[in-house]
Amino acid sequence: MTVRLLTNIGRLWTGNDVCSNAAILVHNDRIAWVGRAADLPQSVPGVVDDIVDVDHVENLGGALVTPGLIDAHTHPVYAGNRYAEMAMRSGGSSSSAITAAGGGIGSTVTVTRGTDPWTLCNGVRERLREWLLAGTTTVEAKTGYHLTRDGELADVRLLRELEKEPMMPRVHVTFLAAHVVPPEYFGRQRDYVEAVGAWCADAAAAGADSVDVYCDEGHFTTDEARWVLASGRNVGLLPRVHAGAYSRRGAVQLAAELGCASADLLHHTSDEDISILSRYGVPAVVCPGTALQRGSLPPVRRMLAQGVTVALGSDHNPGHCGITSMALVISLAVAAFGMSVNDALRAATLGGATVLGVPDRGVLAPGRLADIVQWDADHEGAFAWAFGLKPRRVWRGGTPVQ
Repeated sequence: MTVRLLTNIGRLWTGNDVCSNAAILVHNDRIAWVGRAADLPQSVPGVVDDIVDVDHVENLGGALVTPGLIDAHTHPVYAGNRYAEMAMRSGGSSSSAITAAGGGIGSTVTVTRGTDPWTLCNGVRERLREWLLAGTTTVEAKTGYHLTRDGELADVRLLRELEKEPMMPRVHVTFLAAHVVPPEYFGRQRDYVEAVGAWCADAAAAGADSVDVYCDEGHFTTDEARWVLASGRNVGLLPRVHAGAYSRRGAVQLAAELGCASADLLHHTSDEDISILSRYGVPAVVCPGTALQRGSLPPVRRMLAQGVTVALGSDHNPGHCGITSMALVISLAVAAFGMSVNDALRAATLGGATVLGVPDRGVLAPGRLADIVQWDADHEGAFAWAFGLKPRRVWRGGTPVQ
């Protein structure tokens, strides 16, 4: 049993309120007490008989403290890079020209398939470590660059095993075999859709938490997405959908129909779509890094005004965005989406917890996981200023990771 007292917290942003001159008492991996330091009890039943007997006392020097951040949308299991493609796109090249030059998702699939498991694992491990060291204690992580049954299931198992290692964030694994149609299924898209639907039970058995489909032009239709998502839901996977990245193709309506855990990206979203998200309680995951890359910003303020739960994601992937800092994502959400710092920070904590179905995190309160970050600042407004605010210290389940 370990009892840890974090003291001299200048400003505590709990997710529910803000408290000055605060303290947190941690018992093993959970928060036992949180509040104003002046109100710290002398004893906490079942935790410590006398507060002077705690195992560790850490003085946080008047710093800002928040819950560990949550990245609700990432694609970290890949090999290689697409830097040349990024340069082409920035110079005005079209998607067809990039594909003709050997770029696009297919190029990552080819390289990832050709990479030995050890090298692939090391690359994913390093990315996940970057998230944790930057203050992100939970990462939603998608498969989607093998696009074979065995490869996709191996990716699920890889993510589950990495989560068990030291210096790793918590991982929510999403099965995204329905990313694009692989080359060996050219002209047989329906066959691939049926195959992915059949693989969902194996993905759940391998440790996946969710199933996702890229429902958009050049990817999968709403009917195809419905088949895969329903197959996944039937075996216990949370359904979520890439919606409105390039065009409006009915993915938001599908998310409402199936009760999806989230509709993601939403670069092309109408007022009708927002009303549907609000009416059916479908959370939105928005990713400012990718939205800026594509030059199309989702109407986040209108979503918030209509009561839509909003979460933030980096959309880390090899073709558009290499961000592994949710603090930077918060800054970009404030600057690009017009979100307030408080709304953006809530989207990167409570919003992410809602989307991933993990109510044990995202807020600092008794009984919740002790995923905590001390920032190099004394006020949350620093997130809007720093564009990548740095943490001084991170605790995952009450254990310091740096």
